[in-house]
Amino acid sequence: MTTHMNPPDYPKDRQPAIRVVMMPRDTNAVGTIFGGVILSHIDLAAATEAHLRHPGKLVTVSFDSVEFRQPVFVGDLVSFFTETLRVGRTSITVGVSVWAQRSRSRDSIVHVTEGRVTLVAVDENLKPTPIVQ
Repeated sequence: MTTHMNPPDYPKDRQPAIRVVMMPRDTNAVGTIFGGVILSHIDLAAATEAHLRHPGKLVTVSFDSVEFRQPVFVGDLVSFFTETLRVGRTSITVGVSVWAQRSRSRDSIVHVTEGRVTLVAVDENLKPTPIVQ
């Protein structure tokens, strides 16, 4: 997944890792949803995907890339689609594609954000540990 490609088509054949309706409490001074709120949900969606590969503890170590393509508005139903891009010895990299169904029009679905997140498996002392496969 690169951030310089044409936006993919809405993944109709897949279920999102998470879906969230954006609320007024999540808005910034211009009335759109804070980027940090979207990042938080990307992090959660990436962890959801990574846990399909590793049942133990995982921590986020980096957002390798994030591109905000379109604004997200109050009332939008936002879907976070994920795919595992790489499984290393202790890390998992997940691609996240974010789509908003505009509240004003059920037919309007917009690709709003995409990113890549790397998570590392950790033991009870929060030290890296091998991925259990």
